[in-house]
Amino acid sequence: MSFHLPSLLAIVASYLIGSLSFAVIVSKSLGMADPRSYGSGNPGATNVLRSGKKGAALATLLLDALKGWLPVFLIRHFGAQWGLGEGVAGLAGLAAFLGHLYPVFFGFQGGKGVATAAGVLMGIAPWLGLATGATWLIIAVFFRYSSLAALAAAFFAPAYYLLGGNIAWPLDRTVLIAIIIMSLLLVWRHRENIRRLAAGTESKLGSKKKA
Repeated sequence: MSFHLPSLLAIVASYLIGSLSFAVIVSKSLGMADPRSYGSGNPGATNVLRSGKKGAALATLLLDALKGWLPVFLIRHFGAQWGLGEGVAGLAGLAAFLGHLYPVFFGFQGGKGVATAAGVLMGIAPWLGLATGATWLIIAVFFRYSSLAALAAAFFAPAYYLLGGNIAWPLDRTVLIAIIIMSLLLVWRHRENIRRLAAGTESKLGSKKKA
């Protein structure tokens, strides 16, 4: 895939959108403590939920997912006139995901990217996002570990994309590579959670954790 100016602009814009850390933005707008100052210190919906403010956690979840979905959706549906295809959409989604992990507006200290990755997958193909989201939900409901659910979803996302490719959605090698990179980064960002899961000290969903 060759790069040209519209592609580069789309990818950079996607990264900047991804750099909006809504856990911090929502918390500050509601007069809450900075989510980086309590719990796991992770600026994400799961940690905001530890504050006891379910509405704030839900808003964070939806907005973090939205910033992953929006660039991919816009490119896939309106980018053809500028020569932007499936591959650019996949890279834009990856850029938004990287923006969440390493946000330029927040000192490159971001969250783990689960909601943003889910939004990217929804933008690539709604059924792909739903299948991966269902995997997360099933594991979360039965085991009550958000991190374990995220790891399972990260493992299955590339497999779902391959299984449904050219049947439920177009199969694109660049998109597949972008999904694999997101999955690997999700596992890497959950490395401390993996250690706590192995030690039996990982916090469960809905539990409050002191700083």
